[in-house]
Amino acid sequence: MFDPQKILILSPHTDDGELGCGGSIAKYCAEGKDVYYAAFCLCSNSLPANLPADTLEQECKKATSVLGIPPSNLILFNYEVRQLPQARQKILEELLQLNQKFNPDMVLLPAASDVHQDHQVIHQEGIRAFKNTTFAGYELPWNNFSFHTNFFIRLSENEMQKKVNALKKYESQSHRNYMKEDFIRSLAKVRGVQANAEYAEAFEVYKLVS
Repeated sequence: MFDPQKILILSPHTDDGELGCGGSIAKYCAEGKDVYYAAFCLCSNSLPANLPADTLEQECKKATSVLGIPPSNLILFNYEVRQLPQARQKILEELLQLNQKFNPDMVLLPAASDVHQDHQVIHQEGIRAFKNTTFAGYELPWNNFSFHTNFFIRLSENEMQKKVNALKKYESQSHRNYMKEDFIRSLAKVRGVQANAEYAEAFEVYKLVS
């Protein structure tokens, strides 16, 4: 059975990783796996003028800590939102360096069908950078017009609660409908039914190396 020991989460913006696979991150961290999280946009220009520019950076640090990721395993880049397509080559170089540094067994990244331009870049360049690694796409239903659920990670109530608690650290984003606890739990309930569990997160597997 595939049992990754080093997992790298690629998050185009702060919070994408927690939304797509926060419960799985909590599960892997609790099992003692090495989990790394790389976010590419700190989204300072998308914040209301009354908030400090580093608001999302600080919220991301708090959220990933709740899930169990050590501060040393959190990598934060500072690309501009919706500008990743213009920085594609530089991002590929960053990803290749992450592969060389961490050599992960599995990479979780945005799904192939994700329509956000920044998410598309991280998916496409992530697959190039980690082409000899197991990689799977996480689910963000508001961006996915199609999503093929062929891999599920079952979650306990404790792991689900950690995901909820982590997302609550993004106070600046609490107004967004996909940040609401009832939505987060409802989606996990649906995926749980499909995986014969109370809760689950769903993924698309693009390559499996065992």
